[in-house]
Amino acid sequence: MKLKVNAFEKEYPVLIENNFTELGNSLKSVQQVSNFFVISEKEILGLFQKELEPELLSTGVPFHYIEIKGREKNKHISKTEDVYDKLISLGVDRKSVIIALGGGVVGDFSGFIASTILRGIRFVQVPTTLLAAVDSSVGGKVAVNANLGKNMIGAFHQPELVYFSKESLNSLPEVEWRCGLAEVLKHSLLSGTEFFEMMKEVSKTNYKSPEKIEFYVEKSVEFKSSVVKADPKENGLRAILNLGHTMGHAIESYLNYKKLSHGEAVSVGLVTALLLSERRFGLKKEVLKDVIQFQKRLGLPFRFTIKPEEAMEHMKFDKKNSNGEFKFVLLKDLGEPSFGNTVTESELSEILLEQTKLT
Repeated sequence: MKLKVNAFEKEYPVLIENNFTELGNSLKSVQQVSNFFVISEKEILGLFQKELEPELLSTGVPFHYIEIKGREKNKHISKTEDVYDKLISLGVDRKSVIIALGGGVVGDFSGFIASTILRGIRFVQVPTTLLAAVDSSVGGKVAVNANLGKNMIGAFHQPELVYFSKESLNSLPEVEWRCGLAEVLKHSLLSGTEFFEMMKEVSKTNYKSPEKIEFYVEKSVEFKSSVVKADPKENGLRAILNLGHTMGHAIESYLNYKKLSHGEAVSVGLVTALLLSERRFGLKKEVLKDVIQFQKRLGLPFRFTIKPEEAMEHMKFDKKNSNGEFKFVLLKDLGEPSFGNTVTESELSEILLEQTKLT
C-alpha cells in the first residue's frame, strides 16, 4: 500500500509492505545518492540486517552502519557528537542519505542528525515499531532531549520516504505494542466517530493481525498527513497531535523515563485530557467510558498516582507551556479537538484526584 504525505513544501510516500523485499526499489527512487548511512541500535540490526543488506546492495550505492544506543535517555544532545564524528570520518557529503532503522528514538535522533550535519542532508524513515509507524516517522518532527526537557532541541525535517514492513513487528515486545496502540487511540479520538468506532473492534485476540496493523498505519497516516499538510511547522492546528501528551510527558519526566513507556504515559494523559474535556466542554461521558474499556482490553494504563504539584513541576519543562500556564489539547467532541486551553493548578489538582478514583 502506498500513501502520500504532503507537508506543504514537500510530498513523499509512505509505503506499507509485508516485508523488506521492496526496500531496494524504494531507495532507488531517491536520486543522486553518494552513500547511505544506516543509523540503528545493535539489537535492531541483529534482527533485520540479513534482510536489509541485499536491498542496500541492490541499489549499487555504498553504505555504512552506525550503531547507537536506544531508549529515551540516549536520545540526548550529548550523544550526537560521536555520531557526527563517525559520519565525517566515513566521508559524509551533501548527497549522502541517512536511513533511520528502528523505533521512535532512532527516528527522532537520526532525523535530527540529518537535519543538522552539513546544514541538512536527506534521510529515510524505516520504522520497526508500531508507534514509529503510526506517528513519529511521519511529519518531519525530529529532536533530541536536553537535561531539563524532552525534545527541546529539534527541527522540522521531512524524510524522502517512509518504508514500513509489517513483518518487522513480529518480534515486537508487548510494551511496544501498547505504545503504538495508545497513539492510534489518540488519532482515532482526534479523527472522529468512524475511526473511533473501528477501534472498538480491536481486541486482545486480533490486535496483532496483519489486517489490523494495516488499518492502524493507514488510518493514522491519513489523519496525520491531513494535519501536517494544513500546518507543517506546528504554528496552530498541528498542536492537536499533542492530545494526552501534556500529562504524558510530565509523567515520563517524573519517572525519569523509567517504569512507563511513552505510549503508556500518553495513555494516562489521554484520560486526564478527556476528564478535563468533560468539565470544560461537556464531552460525552460515553467517550471516556469507551476509551477506558479499550485500555483495559489492551492492557493500557488509564490512571497514575502523582501529586498535582509534582505533575505541574514537570510540566514547566514542556515546550508547549509558557509563562507558568499549562496548555492542554482537549476535545469538544469526537473529531473536534481544541488546542491552547489553559488549565489552572486548582483545576488540574481536582482532575488528577478524580482520575485516581477511576475503576
